[in-house]
Amino acid sequence: MPVVLSTSPLPPSQRADYWHDLVSDTFVPLDVELHEPVPSAGTISTHRLGPLQISVVEAGPQTVSRSARRISQGGGEYLTVTLQQRGTGRLTQDGRQALIGPGTFTCSDAGRPYRREQPADFRFTAFRVPKAELGVTDGDLRAVTGTLFSGSSGTSALVAGHLDRLAEQAAGFDAYTGHRLALTATDLLAVLVRERQGRLDPRAPEAARGMLARIKEYVLRNLGDPGLSPERIAAAHHVSVRYLHKLFRADGTTVGRWIHRERLERCRRELARPRGASPAVAAVAQRWGFVSPSHFSRAFRAAYGMSPREWQATAPRGGRG
Repeated sequence: MPVVLSTSPLPPSQRADYWHDLVSDTFVPLDVELHEPVPSAGTISTHRLGPLQISVVEAGPQTVSRSARRISQGGGEYLTVTLQQRGTGRLTQDGRQALIGPGTFTCSDAGRPYRREQPADFRFTAFRVPKAELGVTDGDLRAVTGTLFSGSSGTSALVAGHLDRLAEQAAGFDAYTGHRLALTATDLLAVLVRERQGRLDPRAPEAARGMLARIKEYVLRNLGDPGLSPERIAAAHHVSVRYLHKLFRADGTTVGRWIHRERLERCRRELARPRGASPAVAAVAQRWGFVSPSHFSRAFRAAYGMSPREWQATAPRGGRG
């Protein structure tokens, strides 16, 4: 169940200080300036899915800013992706400004100063993501901060749609399914960053890059199915197998190699759970689509230089490894 906190029970004279604390405690240390003489009520509803924190914020006009002083107080390890549902705004970071409206989203890196202005009543859903989950550098993230993304086309529409569905259905997911879908979200965000960095073939049209991202989301949702194959993936997206292979070649890999790597990575993460919750190696392999335990062990050793049991015994605890 989500945690819902609101200033509505308080008299208006006490709302500003409580709202400042609520915003900073929910996200990262921030300065909050309210733009109403008599502050209206604000509400934050928060849910956790795996590494993601999902927060729906509804409030009156205000500005939040992240200064060097606030950065020194902690929280620099997070990226916040904000989907705007009501109201307009402006995000300023890394020398860029994004003019925000409903149906768009922005990314702000808590490791560097930024400012978000909301001149009227608003509602947005914010996803706080540990940057370590994305597998990209802070330099890479500069390609997406202070930039407006459309929720209606291309890879950004795929990201927005997936995040929106996560927020809407978060309360109904069991812990395991929620964690898997949260990992899919971080993978799709990483695809968006790589695309903005020009890591995908720049000669490929936007439609092809968007198709590749949609295919990757489909694959990640079905990694546990041992019957997942290029033929099945192509049929599900109404493309030829030849075109499917072409899309992955443009990304510097093959369909089979990408699926194999993602399955191994999910297994590696799961085997690094705290020791009290350590699952059986064979069960983990089967859950992520490996039919043969011996084949899984050989593949794991080839990828990581040790057997699954050795990794399970020595991995840093916390799920990432």
